[in-house]
Amino acid sequence: VLDPGQRLRVQKTVAHGWSGARSRPAMSDQVEAALAAAAHGGWDGLVAEQRDYLDDFWARADVEVHGDEEIQQAVRFALFHVLQAGARAEQRAIPAKGLTGSGYDGHAFWDTEMFVLPLLTYTAPKAVAEALRWRQDTLPAARDRATQLGLRGAAFPWRTIDGSEGSAYWPAGTAAFHVAADIAHAAVRYTAATGDTDFERETALELLVETARLWRSLGHHDPHGVFHIDGVTGPDEYSAVVDDNTYTNLMARSNLLAAADVCERHPEEAARLGVDEEESATWRDAAEAVHIPYNEDIGVHEQHAGFTRHQRWDFANTGADQYPLMLHFPYFDIYRKQVIKQSDLVLAMYTCGSWFDAHCDEEQMAANFAYYEPLTVRDSSLSACCQAVVAAQTGHLRLAYDYATEAALMDLADLEHNTRDGLHIASLAGTWMALVAGFGGTRRDGDSLRFTPRLPEKFSRLAFRLQFRGRCLQVEIGPDRASYSLLAGPPLTIHHHGTEVRVDGDEPVTLGISAPKWRPTPEQPPHRRPGVADRAGPGEE
Repeated sequence: VLDPGQRLRVQKTVAHGWSGARSRPAMSDQVEAALAAAAHGGWDGLVAEQRDYLDDFWARADVEVHGDEEIQQAVRFALFHVLQAGARAEQRAIPAKGLTGSGYDGHAFWDTEMFVLPLLTYTAPKAVAEALRWRQDTLPAARDRATQLGLRGAAFPWRTIDGSEGSAYWPAGTAAFHVAADIAHAAVRYTAATGDTDFERETALELLVETARLWRSLGHHDPHGVFHIDGVTGPDEYSAVVDDNTYTNLMARSNLLAAADVCERHPEEAARLGVDEEESATWRDAAEAVHIPYNEDIGVHEQHAGFTRHQRWDFANTGADQYPLMLHFPYFDIYRKQVIKQSDLVLAMYTCGSWFDAHCDEEQMAANFAYYEPLTVRDSSLSACCQAVVAAQTGHLRLAYDYATEAALMDLADLEHNTRDGLHIASLAGTWMALVAGFGGTRRDGDSLRFTPRLPEKFSRLAFRLQFRGRCLQVEIGPDRASYSLLAGPPLTIHHHGTEVRVDGDEPVTLGISAPKWRPTPEQPPHRRPGVADRAGPGEE
């Protein structure tokens, strides 16, 4: 019996165990061990363990934004939830909603590899290795799917929990073969950023080989030797089953070349997978001959072959309450028009930047961006962050800021009116992308890093840290200069606005920032300006 003013405190410790691979007795032993450890350390021990875990993460991953408290709060909110979604007890997928809601029924999509894993690669790389080992574990199902489709190699599913395709036939999903190259891209990114040769040999090699085989069987050489990939869907789900989607072709090209390279580095392991010199030579031939559609008349790269010849969507007669379009118009009509659900060619300009750097000047990049902006309606939460990156790259810093704000507040402001179904984990990761790749101008160039930083007027300072090949690099950006500090690891050579710079642990290297060339700000579709106020109606992942 308690006297008035007295308190009774009851502490209950619960351990939760789950596994898709271990037996029930093994899980029971795991739970018992967890409870015993918790009882030994007590509440204070659990708190200290959690504190150490988070302190370590924030020391590696924090992003500091001065001048905009709302964005500062939002990016830390995003980082925490991506960390939580990416922390795995065993090799499992990172679902689209993490553990925050029932949206998409726990399925994982390609946006894990292209939006979530970039953040984790440079902040919590062990989580990336686990996520990609899970993809490797699902290779038998991906090979079966390829066989069902009459293809070789591995055709990874559009949406999945256990490696099998979780979707019935749908043009925007079934033909989205780019997921194979997205997985390969993530494996190459992780290996380059960490130097983990064991992972490359044991995991990346098999993923790259099987996806390269898919592309070689999916595509074909025409009578002139040009390699085409027909009947595919790129990231833009408003253009389905098209020929020579630029994003898909460039990602496939990268996949094929990376597969040939990794087989050269690990010939014995490649031979065990049945790869010989003749097969890897066909990968290089296809990669070097891949078709990238370009409209000479208007001077832009096409999202896919013939895209710029389609009739433009009638934006003038589309009301604010008619977005997202897929809820108000038949897909048949949408597929035939120049209208873009989410970044596609613009995403390619970022993810395949090395190809564009080699084949385009700055004016061509700006022309591409200006052409696709008025067509992109952002009926997906995955678009704003990509547009922020390329807007910053082409000098439209205010526009980039508006897109970054939209990405950052997607869930905090419930911009698409569906946060009740769970957080948009990929869009949250896109907040980091918009800041670090957009305003930080961060790009991986082979086994090195390059930066072209520029801040929007609203920011007075942006700082972030990157884990790269055994080093911790801190980048601090102000309005007119940037500083690079090596907090751990051996000296690192980077590039700042094209200038090679050596950074060591002695003192920061501080360099000036060149102003971007002024260009007219591209227009957006009516009712689809970026930012919080102009969003109307629910969207999709």
